Amino acid sequence: MNKVLPSLLASDFSKLGEEIKTMEEAGADIFHLDIMDGQFVPNISYGLPVTEAISKASSIPLDVHLMTLNPDQFIDEFKDMGVAMLSFHIEASDHPHRVVQLIKSKGMKAGIALNPHTPVSAVQHLLGDVDFILIMTVNPGFGGQSFIEEGLVKIGELNTIRTEKGLSFDIEVDGGINDETASLCKAEGANLLVSGSFLFKAEDKKATIEELRK
Repeated sequence: MNKVLPSLLASDFSKLGEEIKTMEEAGADIFHLDIMDGQFVPNISYGLPVTEAISKASSIPLDVHLMTLNPDQFIDEFKDMGVAMLSFHIEASDHPHRVVQLIKSKGMKAGIALNPHTPVSAVQHLLGDVDFILIMTVNPGFGGQSFIEEGLVKIGELNTIRTEKGLSFDIEVDGGINDETASLCKAEGANLLVSGSFLFKAEDKKATIEELRK
């Protein structure tokens, strides 16, 4: 089943509580939170206090995407906040299998994110262990970028491997997602769609979410 994940980085932080409620009422499935450290990516977003505030305000699950070095640093804190899904970048860890095991041992779904230049082969040996793979279709660190179509090839590769090996991981896609690119991603096998600017700027958010999901 396809699910829509509003990316809260695109929200108006001066009225974050209202934005959360609006998206929940519009039918959002999961909130997507990008944690940036200014080192792995050239930007800083928000950290633990804001994540905790979002967790208290939200009635739907949270999907935390770590764009950080040392991705195992705050796993316990995210678990204590009730985060449901936690992903980190394969490029940021020398011991990705250990990080996956640690996340899952805390009762969260474990995911691995791939930058646009990183091939599927970088995570192929981990596909039996992860709950989801996050394909970045923009360069991580900033919102509002254009969709990188080469990501579709990777989604298709992952879908083929998933089918051939009988695996059950989800394929999440983040970056430049609108009604057109969402259709392309779903056609290749993606089922978790992260949408930021396109969704938050939509006049009819409920209709937009339904269009992205169907």
